[in-house]
Amino acid sequence: MEKVTVIGAGSWGTAIAFILAENGHDCLLWARRSEQAEEIDKKHTNHAYLPGVSLPGNLRATSDLKAAVEHGDTLVIAVPTKAIRDICAEVNAMEIDAKLLVHVSKGIEPDSLKRISEMIDEELAPSKKKSIVVLSGPSHAEEVVLHHPTTVTAASTDLAAAEKVQDLFMNQYFRVYTNNDIVGVEIGAALKNVIALAAGISDGLGYGDNAKAALITRGLAEISRLGVKMGANPLTFSGLTGLGDLIVTCTSVHSRNWKAGNMLGQGNSLEEVISGMGMVIEGVRTAKAAHQLARRYEVSMPLTEALYAILFNDVDLKEAVDQLMTRMKKQEMEDLFGK
Repeated sequence: MEKVTVIGAGSWGTAIAFILAENGHDCLLWARRSEQAEEIDKKHTNHAYLPGVSLPGNLRATSDLKAAVEHGDTLVIAVPTKAIRDICAEVNAMEIDAKLLVHVSKGIEPDSLKRISEMIDEELAPSKKKSIVVLSGPSHAEEVVLHHPTTVTAASTDLAAAEKVQDLFMNQYFRVYTNNDIVGVEIGAALKNVIALAAGISDGLGYGDNAKAALITRGLAEISRLGVKMGANPLTFSGLTGLGDLIVTCTSVHSRNWKAGNMLGQGNSLEEVISGMGMVIEGVRTAKAAHQLARRYEVSMPLTEALYAILFNDVDLKEAVDQLMTRMKKQEMEDLFGK
């Protein structure tokens, strides 16, 4: 049994805590709101994020961040990308022993263009952290808590730390691989949300399977081109955190990014979509960062640029599709490798 703290009681943070508690670990889940923590702790439910799910009786919750951080030898950070720095700054101000840090969030910070592990590394002093591990892959919380088979990757430059996380989480329904390509894993995890928004728009416009297959395939090409330029292993993008995560996020009704895109495709404004979702849509924020990364690394990312234009420049959806379809002719393999 290990002492583990999960910071963030949204749907995925709760599912992560669910796994750890079922694996017999002493898991404490931190929720920002006291009433949510009390519901989890006393009723063993988190109705706002996982309605109808009974949480393990040994899973405890608190809204006291200091108590939560002090509890765990391992800290799992499960908050939206925009909250990463604030949470880490609070943790950094505490007098604590060094922790093994795991993050399960998916995004890139606009403007700084930092990956999440880089943000954590910047905000936490060396004395507060042992290693940083990314846990990522095709995984919807709604399916994990039903014990549906799920497979993810624990990525770190510290293989021993990745294997530690593998041991913490792995069970008969949740399989964990290890990978040392933290850049590729984080880029794939973040940018698939951008392509999922585009896939949702395509479905909202009433386009069919042909269009979605093209979006997923060419979206993967864009992600791979950028990731390789940033130093990632190209093989990572054919794995769980590349192709695998892209497929599940672009095709599942559980995907909030697909849902948001679908609402846009049906004629809702971005403001209406954001207010109607009630949860963070990482792909919107990441689309801005992806646009900036494409410029920085001089990588061709036409799908990303089209989505950026739709979200931030009020370009008409069908006009953006027409522009994509009538671009200059390309040779597929040359375009795939960015030549």
